[in-house]
Amino acid sequence: MSDHKKNSACQMGCWAMAAVAGLLTFVMLLTVGGYTFMPAAFVGAIAFILLGLLFGWLFCTPLPSAVDRSATGSTSAAATSGSTAPSAGATASVAAGASAAVASTSTSSASAAAKAAAAKAAADKAVADAASGEDYDGDGVREGANEGTKPATLTAAREGGADDLKRIKGIGPKLEKLCNTMGFFHFDQIAAWTPDEMAWVNANLEGFKGRATRDKWIEQAKLLASGAETEFSKRVDKGSVY
Repeated sequence: MSDHKKNSACQMGCWAMAAVAGLLTFVMLLTVGGYTFMPAAFVGAIAFILLGLLFGWLFCTPLPSAVDRSATGSTSAAATSGSTAPSAGATASVAAGASAAVASTSTSSASAAAKAAAAKAAADKAVADAASGEDYDGDGVREGANEGTKPATLTAAREGGADDLKRIKGIGPKLEKLCNTMGFFHFDQIAAWTPDEMAWVNANLEGFKGRATRDKWIEQAKLLASGAETEFSKRVDKGSVY
């Protein structure tokens, strides 16, 4: 019962250390690595799970006791026979037990090293996948900072002022400001984007990557540029959204 409690306490300690390591990984990727919330959380979760399993294996698995069993068996046999010196058979038994323990320890060390290497490889792959972005436009290629072709932009809105891009569902005040900073002020600019240009926009909307495709900006912009309305734009015009 005592051994069971000790093992439970050991496992809890290992998972606590893994949780701290996973949290630190998440925070470092989010603050220093420049990752967004979801990729950083994903990598932190993987680090937590893999390190928890690894720590549990390394620190909470009982060591082999083959040497002790062999030594005890040899001593018992010697006491029963009344011999004052170890027999050749007892000596051979102890030697065999020692060899088995050494072999078992070597196997355990190799297994732990292999698991540690596998955990590191998995964590490195997760970081690489998170860094490479996501397939926002569904073309089977993960978007990166250099994905696609940059659309034509303006340094300022045309005469008459910028269109209210917030009338496009998915573009709020903060995202409208970002679009203006990138050089997009009018519905017809967005309506004219090609798939390749859409890929560039998706990959360069810092903090909102993939939003242009997910919220169908081009389809809405085409309607609004032609003078038509959408259900969402009507709600914006009535002041019931912002």
